[in-house]
Amino acid sequence: MLNGKRQIITQHNKLANKERNGRAGRKEHSGSVRLGLPPSPSWAPYKYLRQSNQVSLLKFLASYSTSTSTTMQILIVILLMGLLLASAAPFSSSQSDSGVNVWPKPRNFSWPQPQAHLLSPNFAITSPANHKYLSSAVKRYHQLLLSEHHRPLVNPSSSVRINTSAPPLLTLSLTVADLAAPLHHGVDESYTLTIPITGGAANLWAQTAWGAMRGLETLSQLVWGDPSLVAVGVYVWDSPLFGHRGVMLDTSRNFYGVEDILRTIEAMSANKLNVFHWHITDSHSFPLLLPSEPDLASKGSYGSAMQYSPADVTKIVEFGLEHAVRVVPEIDAPGHTGSWAEAYPEIVTCANMFWWPDGVDWADRLASEPGTGHLNPLNPKTYQVLKNVIHDVSTLFPEPFFHAGADEIIPGCWKADPTIQSFLSKGGTLSELLDLFVNSTFPYIVSLNRTVVYWEDVLLDDNVKVQATILPPEHTILQTWNNGHNNTKRIVSSGYRVIVSSSEFYYLDCGHGDFLGNDSLYDQQTGSDTGNGGSWCGPFKTWQTIYNYDITYGLTEDEAKLVLGGEVALWSEQADPTVLDARIWPRTSALAESLWSGNRDAMGMKRYAEATDRLNEWRSRIVARGVRAEPIQPLWCIRNPGMCNTVNSFG
Repeated sequence: MLNGKRQIITQHNKLANKERNGRAGRKEHSGSVRLGLPPSPSWAPYKYLRQSNQVSLLKFLASYSTSTSTTMQILIVILLMGLLLASAAPFSSSQSDSGVNVWPKPRNFSWPQPQAHLLSPNFAITSPANHKYLSSAVKRYHQLLLSEHHRPLVNPSSSVRINTSAPPLLTLSLTVADLAAPLHHGVDESYTLTIPITGGAANLWAQTAWGAMRGLETLSQLVWGDPSLVAVGVYVWDSPLFGHRGVMLDTSRNFYGVEDILRTIEAMSANKLNVFHWHITDSHSFPLLLPSEPDLASKGSYGSAMQYSPADVTKIVEFGLEHAVRVVPEIDAPGHTGSWAEAYPEIVTCANMFWWPDGVDWADRLASEPGTGHLNPLNPKTYQVLKNVIHDVSTLFPEPFFHAGADEIIPGCWKADPTIQSFLSKGGTLSELLDLFVNSTFPYIVSLNRTVVYWEDVLLDDNVKVQATILPPEHTILQTWNNGHNNTKRIVSSGYRVIVSSSEFYYLDCGHGDFLGNDSLYDQQTGSDTGNGGSWCGPFKTWQTIYNYDITYGLTEDEAKLVLGGEVALWSEQADPTVLDARIWPRTSALAESLWSGNRDAMGMKRYAEATDRLNEWRSRIVARGVRAEPIQPLWCIRNPGMCNTVNSFG
């Protein structure tokens, strides 16, 4: 996935200006419908709301509630204030240009008369006490609400009526319908937040604890100043468009400490991202200390100070749960396994060999970048070791998704092994070797109640791929990184679920050059390859590039149902903790909004221009929270609205 000489990325036509009008088949509201929580503006009271005045609405709700349970009646009372607020303006009214914004933008946000009251210094949150992770989140957000004192770049006082003599906001009442729902893919993350214009008490209703955490984050972004002010007269109904919204981090090529990972997860939660895809191992190092196979880390890591112990993993997984972020482990195999040879040289082919020998054609290389090694599918010991690894990883990570890699099988590496040479000389093929490997590992992973995620290569590679019959779609997810929409279409049209990580749009390491020490490409007096920054996957992926990518473009309605969501990816050949935050943020915030509420406005037009000022504000806020996000514009731009835009086209 990382070296340019092996991959020619085709250029796509400009995206058509079509709106994805919802995605059929989403399950995010299946539970809330039963309880009567409005799953969307199509819920009956909302339809009535658009056609009626507030008096009629009261009559409608009264009649609606008489035929429902007591629980339902209580929920309707909680929602009533928000519905009345919504009747004062279009339900999908956009956020104010006041500097008070929520990122990612909620699906439905109503603040018809922008006003703010004081947040009481004695502000309290009442919530269910019998949920370990929600209780932790409530405590964390309570402290944040009272202590953050955020100062927006644009002073809201010019467009928000601030009434410090009005009753302050005293409490938030948090109600959760299903406290038992686990943090798995497809869990309901919806929430409804009402902050009355009279102050006093706000209400947050969520189907699950994880949706409640999303609502708490939204509330935190509606508080600013010192003393703290809070937006009042606000109604929010919110839920993500896509259930899988993630960041992939490679910790093999360069090591990241536990605190770096925790900081990343915390920032993900603030952006309402929910999957930390941890690419733990690769050819360069094996930093994960496993009880059954300790030598893999003790010999294959960069050293004892650059290993993740079981206690470290538990800390990261628990921290993820406290922030509604799933931690998905990836153990890439059979390729990208050179580090395994430090402990078990007999099971790794072409280990520690020069990656592209002198005079050898590119097609016969041993690796696509420095760092060689593939597990040998013909050696029975390969599976003894690998099954120990899979068992330990599945024990350490309760997450139902297990990422098994299977990308970039390099023919030359397998062909360098004598036993494989003999197999091929008798009529065997490299694809049959991969079939053997997958058939020997896939059923074991599934037996551990895991869904197996593979990189798309396992099925789509031009040279080495498995037969589709050995990968049942009900147990398999493919992650695409090549050829943009084309490969997404190929995967879903074959009946597989897909996670989109197109290198043309979502690879965060691109555009920073290459890491070969003696590459003559850069010995030029007329400028280097500015078209791609000297990087195989260049150019640099700007936040606008990420924001505007439509991951279901060109798919039928049924095919779009199979798109679980997307992930940005940070491969770490040229990244480590010193640049981690700036490489990820705020570009990943662009992904967060596009996958949460989309990249188009209510009229179906791309909203990247409107998003610019909001992203400036959001970047400022997360920097104040300790995330070293890079700037997207000079501060002058946001203080001089419109002056950093263009009214002309650049060709």
